[in-house]
Amino acid sequence: MATKVAFIGLGVMGYPMAGHLATAGYDVSVWNRTEAKTEQWARTYTGRACKSIADAVGEAELVLTCVGADPDLINIYESAIGIIENAPEGAILVDHTTASAMVAERLCESAARRNQSFLDAPVSGGQQGAENGQLTIMCGGNADAFGKAQPVLRCYAKALNLMGPAGAGQKTKMVNQIAIAGLIQGLSEALHFAEQAKLDAAKVVEVISKGAAQSWQMENRSATMLSGEFEHGFAVDWMRKDLSICLEEARKNGASLPVTALVDQFYNDVQAMGGNRWDTSSLIQRLRKLTHS
Repeated sequence: MATKVAFIGLGVMGYPMAGHLATAGYDVSVWNRTEAKTEQWARTYTGRACKSIADAVGEAELVLTCVGADPDLINIYESAIGIIENAPEGAILVDHTTASAMVAERLCESAARRNQSFLDAPVSGGQQGAENGQLTIMCGGNADAFGKAQPVLRCYAKALNLMGPAGAGQKTKMVNQIAIAGLIQGLSEALHFAEQAKLDAAKVVEVISKGAAQSWQMENRSATMLSGEFEHGFAVDWMRKDLSICLEEARKNGASLPVTALVDQFYNDVQAMGGNRWDTSSLIQRLRKLTHS
């Protein structure tokens, strides 16, 4: 089992995920683009704050990353001062970023040239799931590398599955985001209708959540949607990035995603309202604005 671990990227997800590894007793080295965040993490947890990626990954048996998007991944993995060039041969590289399947396949090939293994391992569960160690992790890559990485990943996972070869984890995350987009829009319309019909919307949810309409979104977001609270971690800007990845992949594989494309445009409307950093349940605000405009 890997004992020396590096974690690159200490955002709202990576910060607590790296913390779970330190709490579990792993020898953790961390690096973040903003040095103050790296130092803050090291004051909170037992671990080593590093001033460069090369320093963080130099002796790591397993390297984990959680950054922004495809260009960030290519930079931190493939540059001369990046992960692949500076991590040891035989290291297992695991990326938790939601990115394209194409970049996952590319990085898998790049890592293999240095006798390293790469797993694309996007997560679902949001900031709350990261903080509570209850993320769902969907992986693509080599089965042997997945088996070796499992004990580390289970420090913050409630569900962990290998979905297929490189890129399969990212494609599974796309399925997740497609499903969520439609669910949130449906819930937004339902709650908005209840409000417009002068019903007690909270009481309506209490009733219908016991039947076929029940969902995680209804259970966890309906009350805050009704009260206009949209500070639950996963921002509209991030969702639009994810949906653009889904729509691009659909253009490649021929899938028809009319609802996803429509909801993506609805999120564009939310951004125009100033809701870039609101969480994804804020779709209901768009409907309220349309009604009162």
